[in-house]
Amino acid sequence: MSNKNIGIKDVAVAAGVSVTTVSHVLNEVSYARIRPETREKVRTIAEQLGYGPNRLAQALRTQRTGMLGLVSEDIATTPHAGRIILGADEAARARGYNLMIINTSGSASLESRQADVETLLERRVDGILYATMYHRNVELPANLGSVPSVLVDSVATGGNITAVIPDEEGGARAAVGALLEAGHTRVGFINNTDDVPATRQRLQAFRATLTEAGLDGDAAPVESDVSEVQGGYEAARRILAREDPPTGLFCYNDRMAMGAYRAAAELGLTIPADLSVVGFDDQELIAANLHPGLTTVALPHYEMGAWATEHLIDAVEGKTDLTLMALHPTILSCPLVRRDSITAPRQ
Repeated sequence: MSNKNIGIKDVAVAAGVSVTTVSHVLNEVSYARIRPETREKVRTIAEQLGYGPNRLAQALRTQRTGMLGLVSEDIATTPHAGRIILGADEAARARGYNLMIINTSGSASLESRQADVETLLERRVDGILYATMYHRNVELPANLGSVPSVLVDSVATGGNITAVIPDEEGGARAAVGALLEAGHTRVGFINNTDDVPATRQRLQAFRATLTEAGLDGDAAPVESDVSEVQGGYEAARRILAREDPPTGLFCYNDRMAMGAYRAAAELGLTIPADLSVVGFDDQELIAANLHPGLTTVALPHYEMGAWATEHLIDAVEGKTDLTLMALHPTILSCPLVRRDSITAPRQ
């Protein structure tokens, strides 16, 4: 049986490691870089000391259950965005919390989503993460504010709730900048047709980056279509059929870039010798497996999930005030992932 007088600090002292290391080992945090012998030592000492947190006693003392809820709009079934869940779960475990997930449809009614939140509240979760499968403005259930809450990859419409979102503009600037650095002066953009923040912000950044480089950003070729492989193919066929086609192509996402690869092949163009291409998302199943590998911009799904969970727990434990953080969304960087789809244009 566990010794109620033994705490995590006692285990840390006995093992000669930090409290964080003990927490990571006992909560089996996969990303923690801890040597196998250290992990074994911590587990052995914890067992010898009889350490095991009494969750019921903790809940009665702190009025907390140690449970967090996550309302997921389809991301549980989306491979690349599922990293939000991974980041949230590992951050929660590192702090001694567990995650309860409810997957809902992004097209579900407000009443249906409110019922999902109510289900979590009935289980007395300490806080709620609300994650969407892509960056957008979302109308939130009124009952979401019953407990501390943080939005992931979305911003509330008509409400102030702490949110974390990707740097769409910075990511687009990095993508266009990579083409400019390679020497391209004729750069085109294949954009999405959906009215979402990424569509507007990436286009704005595309034009601004070209203009700041001394090119005519407003006149640069842009073709828009549905943000899928077929849409990318159709848009690429149109943009490459222009009288003075671009030698560098920035695509709204990796799926559209895949379509651009097909269009280029049908037109007898070799990537990157004849056409350099850069995508967005770093959807590994696509970007790393195209030939050549696609240079792209990574969305910080894991980082957003972890950031939101850390700050949610801090709010639950009274260490931070989410209302102050809700004034402006936190923006996380979207780094460029270099592969082999960009080179200097032919002379």
